[in-house]
Amino acid sequence: MRKLIVLGVVGLIAQLIDGSLGMAYGVTSSTLLLAAGVAPAAASAAVHFSEIGTSLVSGASHHRLGNVDWRTVSILAVPGFVGAFLGATLLSNLDAAVAKPVVAVILLGLGFYVVYRFLRLGGARPTFKGHPSAMFLAPMGLVAGTLDAVGGGGWGPVGTTSLLSSGRLEPRKVVGSIDTSEFVVAVGGSLGFLIGLGAAGINWGYAGALLAGGVIAAPIAAWLVKHLAARVLGTAAGGLIILTNSKTLLEAVGVPGVGVAVAAATIFVLWISAIVWAVKQERVARATAPDDRELETATA
Repeated sequence: MRKLIVLGVVGLIAQLIDGSLGMAYGVTSSTLLLAAGVAPAAASAAVHFSEIGTSLVSGASHHRLGNVDWRTVSILAVPGFVGAFLGATLLSNLDAAVAKPVVAVILLGLGFYVVYRFLRLGGARPTFKGHPSAMFLAPMGLVAGTLDAVGGGGWGPVGTTSLLSSGRLEPRKVVGSIDTSEFVVAVGGSLGFLIGLGAAGINWGYAGALLAGGVIAAPIAAWLVKHLAARVLGTAAGGLIILTNSKTLLEAVGVPGVGVAVAAATIFVLWISAIVWAVKQERVARATAPDDRELETATA
């Protein structure tokens, strides 16, 4: 029971991050499940089944607040579904001993990607206008969906960061559209795991606990998307992913406990330093740039 309560809290925190940032529910949840000793395929399966409910509630909340670009969602959905199904099938057939370090590498890379995306801006704030093309969205959806199932997360880190860096869609609609389309991706991944692992191979208790926490957080996160500093939250989430998966990877390749501890301590110090730097840069950006609502009023 204690583990299920902890997972419920994990789901709540992960969905707060995901719903306000457009990423990190799957990566955060999968990272912590792997750290708790859950096999990679079982961890990703539990996360994807929980995401069916959390993404549905999150998408509805974002829609009510006008945070969804339905053209983007409609183009992303099918490639994302196909990619997630194929990724789940692939992961289900990998030996757990082989899959764990592979998944750790993927999650580690995604963690660095998240941190890089939000630290590279310096004191500047990006501007966004226009719509991404179908030629850009379809391949991105396929790749992101595949990584999402294999790595236990990836739809948000790849999808959100790619859309943000394209400069074609305003941030709140990037987050809302990615969260809404994630429902279809979660269904595709879940079907793949159901076929690959069978119902007996899925820990429904883990999935239910993550779902309960995520459903509570989803409406709150959709509201917070306009108020939280994505730069700081992204750096914090990415750092947690890097720290945890570095430990997993070092242990998998046989690094002694002392070496793992030293590496973890070093990464922790760098992580806290990055968060402090992100806070300072956010203050600079807010001090030198007009409020987003003022920009919307000026361009209306």
